[in-house]
Amino acid sequence: MTAVEHPISVLHFTNSTARGGVEEHILQLLSGLDPGRFVQRWVCSPETAALVRPDVPEGVELIPLQFRRPAHWRGALSLARILKSARVDILHSHLFYSSLFASPVGRLRRVPVIVETPHVRESWRTGSFKSHFLVDRVAGWCVDRYIGVSHANAEYLRDEKGLPARKIVVIQNGCDLDRFARPAAAPTWREELGFAAEDPVLLVVARLAPQKGHANLIQALPQIRAQFPNVRLVCAGDGELRSELGALVEQLGLAQTVRFVGHQGNVAEWFAGSAITVLPSLYEGLPLVAIESLAAGCPVVATAVDGTPEVVVHGKTGFCVPAGDGHALASAICDLLASPELRRQFGRDGALWARERFSKERQLEETQNLYQSLWERSRRNPNGRRTASEDPSYSEPAGVGKPASRVV
Repeated sequence: MTAVEHPISVLHFTNSTARGGVEEHILQLLSGLDPGRFVQRWVCSPETAALVRPDVPEGVELIPLQFRRPAHWRGALSLARILKSARVDILHSHLFYSSLFASPVGRLRRVPVIVETPHVRESWRTGSFKSHFLVDRVAGWCVDRYIGVSHANAEYLRDEKGLPARKIVVIQNGCDLDRFARPAAAPTWREELGFAAEDPVLLVVARLAPQKGHANLIQALPQIRAQFPNVRLVCAGDGELRSELGALVEQLGLAQTVRFVGHQGNVAEWFAGSAITVLPSLYEGLPLVAIESLAAGCPVVATAVDGTPEVVVHGKTGFCVPAGDGHALASAICDLLASPELRRQFGRDGALWARERFSKERQLEETQNLYQSLWERSRRNPNGRRTASEDPSYSEPAGVGKPASRVV
């Protein structure tokens, strides 16, 4: 598509304080959307800004802003000023907690299009108030479109949160598949960590956070070591559970088995030197790490949560087990470690599956088409309160995933 006379101004907003899959998702949009059609900015917490700044593309404005609490009224005023001065056409918040703060400000500033990508199932929300999602539905009056990153994620938004199906569309996550092709040179990190050539390595690439389920895997290691005593576990990621998980490793006598290596930029090298990627998550949206691992030809053992089985197809690209079941997790890992041929088969089939379904080009095209169509609809009705999602004559643009009302 040729460049437009006035590129559409898109502002991404997050208020988390860490770097994880959501931030990688945004970085892919920042680097991949057509600059002739879209001018992008990212407003995020100062903590996140410090972590992502080296990877933000040149020409994209990164704006640190503290706006995580109702008491951060200066943050609300600053965001309102940014929306006005940048003449933002599309405000796109990532994660519900970000949207809860930013979307009402965007509506008050009369931003033409407001989008939210919740990314994950919020299993941490308990109690009679939080678990009934009333605040989500009230805040949803300010949102024109929800993007489900998987079909399961869209069903969760529709069936459990009770959000209008007409406002939900599926755009499955994708990634730069070529980036994760196995490198020609053998990775050096195994030797640097003191591993022998024959040691099978389990790799977890995830924030050290409760959602990711590291503790369940660590507690399952004795069962795995009983069959494979030289197995090794590498945890690539940072987070608030670093000390707690380290203490668990010491308690179980696994100090020679487990390595915490922090955040790693070039995870393709880590996939290339590992036997299996493990995702013991308690909840997800559609995990980028699973796509990246399959693109690298590394099979996956994961928990069957949310959109994960859309990537990790049980018996085809890896194994899926019930979340929180350490025995099932250990058994699946042992079954795969016991069969090098099955690992190779899963690796081959997984790479093909990733290329068929989860390319960044497909995700970027669908996102661009959605942005364009919602913005054009707002231009045709600039003063009306009816949004595109409320217009019965509105139909989804070509190249965008199925609306949630048609998810099967």
